[in-house]
Amino acid sequence: MTTLYRFLTEDDTSAFCHKVSAALAKGWVLHGDPQYAFDHANGVMRCGQAVTKEVAGDYNPDLKLGDQ
Repeated sequence: MTTLYRFLTEDDTSAFCHKVSAALAKGWVLHGDPQYAFDHANGVMRCGQAVTKEVAGDYNPDLKLGDQ
């Protein structure tokens, strides 16, 4: 088994919640607390959430994590 890691980011809108919800629906698990930061360049709040997932096989850097 291999543990995969992703850090999801998005502007602080419902799009972020949908992105995290979609990952959870695919079997990813929340890892740690959500993060918030002000993006000075674009003048918006940004959100981030780490997620992990256990998969069979060895890690390969060519994996498309969003497809897992």
